[in-house]
Amino acid sequence: MMRPFTLPKALAFGILCLLSTTPVHAGTVTVITSFPKELTAAYKAAFEKANPDIKIEILNKSTVAGIAFVRETAAGQRPDVFWASAPDAFEVLKRDNLLVTAPDVDNKAIPAKIGNYPINDPQGFYKGQALAGYGIMYNTRYLKANKLAAPKDWDDLLKRDWFGHVAMTAPSRSGTMHLTVETILQGEGWDAGWGKVLEMAGNSAQITERSFGVPDGINSGQFGAGPVIDFFGLAGKYSGFPVEFVYPALTSIVPANIALVAGSKNIAEAKKFVQFTLSQPGQELLLDPKISRLPVLAYSSFGSKIPAGYPDPQAIVKRAKVNFNADLSEDRYSVVHSLFDQTITFRLKELQAATKAIHDAEAKLAGKSNPQAAELIKQARALAFAPVVSSSLAGQKDFLKVFASNKKEVAVSKQVTGLEESWNRKARENYAKATELAQQAAALIK
Repeated sequence: MMRPFTLPKALAFGILCLLSTTPVHAGTVTVITSFPKELTAAYKAAFEKANPDIKIEILNKSTVAGIAFVRETAAGQRPDVFWASAPDAFEVLKRDNLLVTAPDVDNKAIPAKIGNYPINDPQGFYKGQALAGYGIMYNTRYLKANKLAAPKDWDDLLKRDWFGHVAMTAPSRSGTMHLTVETILQGEGWDAGWGKVLEMAGNSAQITERSFGVPDGINSGQFGAGPVIDFFGLAGKYSGFPVEFVYPALTSIVPANIALVAGSKNIAEAKKFVQFTLSQPGQELLLDPKISRLPVLAYSSFGSKIPAGYPDPQAIVKRAKVNFNADLSEDRYSVVHSLFDQTITFRLKELQAATKAIHDAEAKLAGKSNPQAAELIKQARALAFAPVVSSSLAGQKDFLKVFASNKKEVAVSKQVTGLEESWNRKARENYAKATELAQQAAALIK
């Protein structure tokens, strides 16, 4: 005879066994970030020590790749926290309804603004967790070996002596480089700003694949200097590398942000992590020499813990000539990426050749009077260092809307590809003609 309740008892025993093997910790918080491992490892260790029932998983991606990852991941499977330096990246995610507010996550001791710029999103979708400025990192030994003067402003990296000694990365690969380019564009205006960016790129030895490539190359002495976010330069300096960092006049101080992702798995635990990054202990971690970031908490909160000579963001923002407009940066986000790649990243050799030809002609003309040669050089500069997209077109909403649309749609993709191909072709033609004109000018100078 079959025993009664055998199946239910077995089922109950199976469930009990299953439960006994289920982890007892509250959950795992997945953080997607572009920040270096020195920073993320420090926060992971400190948070897990304070919260042993919660584990932190770090997904390291560039800011642009991180946005794409969040967009392409189904609701319920997305990472819990987005953490990056670029405020416009958070605006993109907010626009796409991929962030959620957290009114209960806050630190009342954090100031409301840095200069005139709000530290937190006014609508509450992301929080300022650190401050970031943009400038020039350089290797002092490299400069001495190559007899180069220490750069103080962007214009210094455009000089003839700096040809082949600069390194940059592309905004499409680095949210911080996007902000650097935008800062220059907003400070100088579209045409003059692109002129600076193009000429600096023409002096570059390499467009690196990730933002880390520039500071790593400067730390090692592979490159002389390059534009970086301040914490790369400061971390190198305070870690003992022969490097310095300088804020040009055209810089800005904006928040690096942290936010909760909509459709994530562990929102309650994620809130605890975000809260920790805003707390006094979380802010003090930023002062670690390997991290060297600017806290959002006022320096008065740290007593004697601020290192000697550490940059004062309030002082920097007072002398900075750029009031960064995150809305403008967001509007033309994809256009700036595409334009940089098509005319610089993919045409670097041609841009380098045009830049060298111009420098050589100008060196030959120095101290001499040759109006014809001077005019040819002027024409060469106008071709090599002018954007192929006009300021009027860059300001048109319909044009910007094309690049902000879903590129997976066939019609949108076709239109964008057509525009990019025309920019690439125009850049190649301009650089070839600029090289020719500069060489003609040099031939006229005796």
